[in-house]
Amino acid sequence: MNVLAVVLVALVALIHIYILVLEMFLWTRPAGRRAFGTTDAFAAQSKVLAANQGLYNGFLAAGLLLGLALGSEGRVFKIFFLNCVIVAGLYGGLTASRKILFIQALPAVLALICVLFSPG
Repeated sequence: MNVLAVVLVALVALIHIYILVLEMFLWTRPAGRRAFGTTDAFAAQSKVLAANQGLYNGFLAAGLLLGLALGSEGRVFKIFFLNCVIVAGLYGGLTASRKILFIQALPAVLALICVLFSPG
């Protein structure tokens, strides 16, 4: 797999680790509220739901990191989890905020293209 594919898959994994941290640990803090544009009241009421979403983002990152750790044997993991990220990003972009299309879906699409068109 070429270096660009590895870098982009790693970037998508890091984005999802960052989202995990925001949703699970910083949701009610200023950084979390600023990132998602929530109020104190909404953040307090939705803290458990956000933590659950953060956990799912962690699973996406874990799958991508497993794919990277397995090298060429992990290609199927990278493809599967990048597709999951793309679907999640499209859904979030259509239902929650258009910026999710650029933060989540677009990097995953670019990574998927690189994975699909790189040897091994």
